[in-house]
Amino acid sequence: MRLLEHESKEILGRYSIPTPKGDVVGSAEEFNMDGPVMLKAQIPLGGRGKSGGVIEVSSAGEAKEKIEHLLSTPIRGYRARKILVEEVIAVSQEFFMAVTYDTVAKDPLVIFSKEGGVDIEDLSATQPEKLQKELFTVRARLPQYRAREIVSEAGISGRKLLGLGAILSKLVDIFLDYDATVVEINPLALTGDGKLVALDCHLEIDDDALYRHKDQAEKLSLHDRYEGGRKSTDFELRAAEIDNLDHRGVAGRMIEFDGLLGLIIGGGGASLTAFDAVRQHGGRPANYCEIGGNPSVLKVKELTKHILAKRGVEKIAIIMNVVSNTRVDLVARGVVKGILEAGRVPSDTVAVFRVPGAWEEEGFKILSKYGVPYCDRSVSIDEAAKMAVERTRC
Repeated sequence: MRLLEHESKEILGRYSIPTPKGDVVGSAEEFNMDGPVMLKAQIPLGGRGKSGGVIEVSSAGEAKEKIEHLLSTPIRGYRARKILVEEVIAVSQEFFMAVTYDTVAKDPLVIFSKEGGVDIEDLSATQPEKLQKELFTVRARLPQYRAREIVSEAGISGRKLLGLGAILSKLVDIFLDYDATVVEINPLALTGDGKLVALDCHLEIDDDALYRHKDQAEKLSLHDRYEGGRKSTDFELRAAEIDNLDHRGVAGRMIEFDGLLGLIIGGGGASLTAFDAVRQHGGRPANYCEIGGNPSVLKVKELTKHILAKRGVEKIAIIMNVVSNTRVDLVARGVVKGILEAGRVPSDTVAVFRVPGAWEEEGFKILSKYGVPYCDRSVSIDEAAKMAVERTRC
């Protein structure tokens, strides 16, 4: 989940990281600031400055005119519902700092540069030596002394070093406290009187951790955040609610389609393989849905019921790769319970069940009891998809 700029800055404020004074408005009539201000369209994308989504104005009349312009003009496929109005900051130097994950090392990564601003991507590509990068362990977080060491490697000293180190350490706290996948301040401005101010912030929270941040997750259902992009359907939102029933495993990452064959698929890239195979064999999926990580019987049951409640869906296919971190018997039990609670007959409803792996013998016993057709690992994902399509046509 990507937060909007003003939502991200609200979190910065909780950690005493300075941001410009400002307000969020939804119309020109709500504008009531004096002096030159920055108007910033609130959309879930970066690069707004180069796309006309950030405008500096010098008078109230101009501000109201430009607010209406920003609210009515699509920017990179999105239309802002809110405009962040902020005081203009006199900048003497810009810095960049971020925390993300190194997918190779599987550890958090701190990045700092004494050159920030809109061209930071170009700097990273052409002069990567100007970005200081450091892995750290989650338990240790990033003490201020270590943060200062990272900043000093960029050639910074004195009072700036102390201030930047303190903010970098706090940024790591935000990253860990909010289960973020990335948190970035760009630019972090040094003002003429020596103060550090975060002019922009980008924060994304791991979707799988949103159940721990209900105040942020609730923002997903707000229809006045922005327009444009692909919005989740009610069917997809309900699936997400099912996925949030408990923390165990994934069961509910859903994309809705207009077909008739319900899909419960997963196992790394196997979900895409299974979905594509169903379509290549002439099937019409009702949904794309990933499961994995050993979801509970409750989550699988509710997910099954939810898919079967979709109009036109008479059969479902459960196809996964060979699983080691998901118990086959729990998936089987959840699917059968969901079908029964939906008032259906398991043997008539399951087009194919192809989930080999941990506890598969117990899972196959459950399926056999209810006459559900299942496959072991000798049947490929492609073959299982073909079976599902053929049995759905019958």
